[in-house]
Amino acid sequence: MRDIAVFSGSAHPELAQEVCAHLGVPLSPTRVSRFANDCLEVQLQANCRERDVFLIQPLVRPVQEHLVELLLMCDAARGASAGRITVVMPHYSYARSDKKDAPRISLGGRLVADLLVAAGASRVLAMTLHAPQVHGFFSVPVDHLHALRELAAHFRQYDLTRTTVVSPDLGNAKEAAAFARLIGAQVAAGAKQRFADDRVSISSVIGDVADRDVIVLDDEIAKGSTVIELLQKLRELGPRSIRVACTHGLFAAGALKRLSEQPDVLEIVCTNTVPVPLDEHTDKLRILSIGPALAEAVRRIHNGESVSALFEDSRSA
Repeated sequence: MRDIAVFSGSAHPELAQEVCAHLGVPLSPTRVSRFANDCLEVQLQANCRERDVFLIQPLVRPVQEHLVELLLMCDAARGASAGRITVVMPHYSYARSDKKDAPRISLGGRLVADLLVAAGASRVLAMTLHAPQVHGFFSVPVDHLHALRELAAHFRQYDLTRTTVVSPDLGNAKEAAAFARLIGAQVAAGAKQRFADDRVSISSVIGDVADRDVIVLDDEIAKGSTVIELLQKLRELGPRSIRVACTHGLFAAGALKRLSEQPDVLEIVCTNTVPVPLDEHTDKLRILSIGPALAEAVRRIHNGESVSALFEDSRSA
């Protein structure tokens, strides 16, 4: 892969290193500095001219810093005459700002998509977007992966004969149903109403969970308020065991600690789309790698092969 150049921002360099190891290419260096007036400056310290450039940067805390850093990386690659610029964004945090559900509210998901394209991105590779309509916010091609294959491989080590996959809400029920098909389980969903970012109510669970092994599946866990509310409702229905899984383990504001302290939660499973600080790890936490999947998608994009074929393979794994 002589014509490929992979750069990482400061959000998750460990994941970028892993992707490059699977590709068999070096991770090209990036210099991020700050002017005296607090403005950022980015220099890509490898040749980009007419090369296929991949910029790896999930949008994690501090999101705005990492976003501006990514925009400057795009601009630097474009100014260096890159042949193509693909933004590899394992977590697109602004995807949650995807609808106008209040008067005079901003649509950050679309605005940030426009900013990335304006900065020079010619393609986006993302994983488990918060909502399908976010695809339409980008005016460039978007390859959308998910971590269902990795999650399914992990849970197949258990006896799944009496397992129900539970989505916290109806919006994620389609993804939960796809995951349930992968592991041969039943599916259920919570009837959720959100009142604020950290205040939700789940009035009921639609599906059979009594005396069954439950896997709560969500796309991301931030403050954990939705999952904890769902756990309270599940306990009323008498499941045999409970495990929690998500793609993006953000675990903000002590969420991982609160979930780990739930005595009936046997395990918390996430992937490494975002970094989980070592000092927050618990005995119940399992972190799965999506590095190989990202690397294979990057390889296919670079070679002009189908990325959707990889997507379909993981659906039927």
